[in-house]
Amino acid sequence: MLHYDAILFDVDGTLIDSAPGILHTLEEVFHTMGVDTTNVNLRRYLGPPLRKSFGEHFTDPARIEQATELYRMSYAEKGSHECTVFPGAKEMLQRLKNAGYLLCTATSKPTEVVTPILQEQGLAPYFDFIGGASMDESRDTKTDVVRYVLSQPMLQGKRVLMVGDRNDDMRGAADCGLDAAGALYGYGSREELEPFHPVLMAESCADLADKLLACKA
Repeated sequence: MLHYDAILFDVDGTLIDSAPGILHTLEEVFHTMGVDTTNVNLRRYLGPPLRKSFGEHFTDPARIEQATELYRMSYAEKGSHECTVFPGAKEMLQRLKNAGYLLCTATSKPTEVVTPILQEQGLAPYFDFIGGASMDESRDTKTDVVRYVLSQPMLQGKRVLMVGDRNDDMRGAADCGLDAAGALYGYGSREELEPFHPVLMAESCADLADKLLACKA
């Protein structure tokens, strides 16, 4: 069994069920910008960076930035509060913390956006470092975020595992030379994650905790 010292967690679909707030905000922004989403599966935008998602509908960089700004303004006011912690997530984090793991986030949400959400949901105290995207495009992909978190002094020389539910999480881990674990209870699927050969996949937070603690034994 592989051994790790630190775990990087994706947030949306891995720790928090944020789908309601994200989907409501996307619907609002697309409506404002004149995009008919009747036949669009908005759930595929759960997880990836905003600019990547809006880039599927707008070719003009200025329009992509406009959509991103509209989204963030509305999400901060309403959507960010329309989420719930996945069952067993707090218990999982506490068990991992008790076992001596360093815990960090590596999320496509900007740090300024995700921090108050984690505080509101009672998850912030479990993390040694809250890492996220930047508000501009300088740190916008999951690979950029993972690389940024890995640059923190506390992780130097540590064996690190990335946990997430979407292919962006798996790709970010692979690009940075990390093993990855898949959260099957999130927004992705086994078929989406399997091509990246995750070292483990979990059906629930409790299952994830059990398997991660087995790695520590």
